[in-house]
Amino acid sequence: MKNYIIYDLEATCWEEPPPGFLQETIEIGAFRLNEYGEIRGKFNRFVRPVMHPTLSPFCRQLTSISQIDVNRAKPFPIVIEEFREWARIDEADYTLCSWGNFDRKMLASDCKLHHLDDSWTEPHANLKVQYMTMKRMRRPIGLRKAVEREDIPFTGIHHRGISDAENLTKLFLKYLGSWSV
Repeated sequence: MKNYIIYDLEATCWEEPPPGFLQETIEIGAFRLNEYGEIRGKFNRFVRPVMHPTLSPFCRQLTSISQIDVNRAKPFPIVIEEFREWARIDEADYTLCSWGNFDRKMLASDCKLHHLDDSWTEPHANLKVQYMTMKRMRRPIGLRKAVEREDIPFTGIHHRGISDAENLTKLFLKYLGSWSV
C-alpha cells in the first residue's frame, strides 16, 4: 500500500543571514495518508539545532517557535529516526510531499550535516509546482494563498510545520487523484 507523507519543515532563519550561515531543521510537521486519502497518522517534533543553537529574533517571530522549544528538543539524528519509523520509510511504498522543494533539500542537507543517508528523501513530489501547473498559473504561489484560493479555511499558525502540513493535507485531499505522486 502506498503512503503519502505530507510534511512541512521549519528551519533556522535570519533577517540578514550571517556569513557562512547554514540552516537547520527546527520543526517537522507531517501527516501520513494512505492511497485512499485516509489520514493514518500525525507527526510533530521540534529539533534542536547544533550549528546555530540560538534562534534569531526574526526566526522566533516568523515561526512562533521559542528558544525553549528547541532547547528541550532532541537533535536531528534522533528526531529523523523517529520520523522515518513513524512514516514507515523502510517498510512501505511512500512519497514525501511538500509545498516546494525547500523541505526536501533541508532534509537532505541535515542528513549530510549529521552523516546520515539521504537517499530516502528522493521519492518526493513538489506540490507547489504541480498546483501551479494544474491551475495553469504563470508562477507559483504560497501555501496560504493556495489554500484560501480553494476556499479551504487556513487553520493554525502560518510558518509552523504542523499547521502548514495540516493545511497542505487539506489541499492534497481536495485534489486526491490529480497529483503526480
